[in-house]
Formats: sequence, structure tokens, C-alpha cells
Amino acid sequence: MTIRVLLADDQALLRSAFKVLVDSEHDMEVVGEAADGAEAVELARSARADVVLMDIRMPGTDGLAATRMISADPGLADVRVVMLTTFEVDEYVVQSLRAGASGFLGKGAEPEELLNAIRIAAAGDALLSPAATKGLIAKFLAQGGSSEGGQDSGVHSERLAALTVREREVLVLVAGGHSNDEIADRLEVSPLTVKTHVNRAMAKLGARDRAQLVVIAYESGLVRPRVD
Repeated sequence: MTIRVLLADDQALLRSAFKVLVDSEHDMEVVGEAADGAEAVELARSARADVVLMDIRMPGTDGLAATRMISADPGLADVRVVMLTTFEVDEYVVQSLRAGASGFLGKGAEPEELLNAIRIAAAGDALLSPAATKGLIAKFLAQGGSSEGGQDSGVHSERLAALTVREREVLVLVAGGHSNDEIADRLEVSPLTVKTHVNRAMAKLGARDRAQLVVIAYESGLVRPRVD
């Protein structure tokens, strides 16, 4: 299956470079280019994109607002957004994950990192570049950079009550950055069983993907940020 990629960045030169890179791969193709967030949302619909590489800072409708629009549109439920940022240590990173992005990547990433990011996002997994560790996300979530954080925490805590003990256990491990195979080894079950628990947790918590599970685990207080 070919992964359909949409590029959203106000810098034409960067879009051109990304397009050459993506189109060079046998399993993906660029199906559209947008210079702002509003155009990205429209193209996500019309071009039937699987993954959107979205710049956070763009004139007009920025990447954060565009990501919220995509996440709120039932017709775009299968679209995954990977945020591109110049500075990975950025409060917008966590805001983008809260908005529904599957993860983020620095613009200075190596070509293979970018291509791998597209494949990871298309598969529905959480994408966090090597420099953007779970600890970084935990740090920003702990700072609570938004007034909606408290409200979200209460909502998430209520939803957590619907999880089984095993689903909670799996959620904690997902938030710790462990893969299904690693979780399976820890719990001595099959990777397929882990995947089932993850999917059920996502359904009960209203999460689009694993990245959202990570955010929910921290915002609900189920997982506490480590203080180094």
C-alpha cells in the first residue's frame, strides 16, 4: 500500500526538498502541498492523505489550529499528523499532541528519520524523535501550559475508570515508550494480546493513536513525570 503524504509548510524550498525525498520511496508519494494550515485541511480531505507533515509555525492558520481541525473532523479520522518544528524543546510540541498530532520531528532530522516518521505515523504508532524523549513531554505536561489541562484531567480520569486492570497496566507501559513486543515480554503475553488491549484503551479513552494515549496517561495522573 502506498502512503499518501501531504506537505504543509510555508517555505517552498523545504516542501520541494521533502517532496523529492518522499517521492523517491517506493511505498509513499506526495499527493499535495499546502502553504498554510487552512489549505492543508482542505487538501487533507480532497487528496485523501494518510499522513500530513505539518509545520507548526505558518502564517494565517498555523499548524496547531489545522491539526485541531483535522482531529475534529470525523471524515479525517484516519489522517495522521506529524508536526515539524525547528526547535524540538517547544511548548507547542505538547499542544500539538493534545490537538491530535501523532508526534513531532525536528526539521533538522536526517532523511531516514523523516521517512521512518511517515511510516510510523501511517501505522498508527506514536512518533517521538530521538531528541524528543518521553521525559520532555512529561515535563511540559507537568507544567500545565494550558487552562484546559485541569478540565482534561478530570475527563480523562473518569474515562480511566472504564479500563480494566490489564488495560491500565498496558497504558502505563505505552506511556513509558515501550513497543507492543516489549510490553508483551514484560507481561508474558503475545504481542497480539497487547495490541488488543491498546486498541480497547484507545476506544474507551477516545484516543486517535498511541501518542494520544501517552498524553492522556500523563494528564490524567495515571503516570507521573519523573523528576531528575
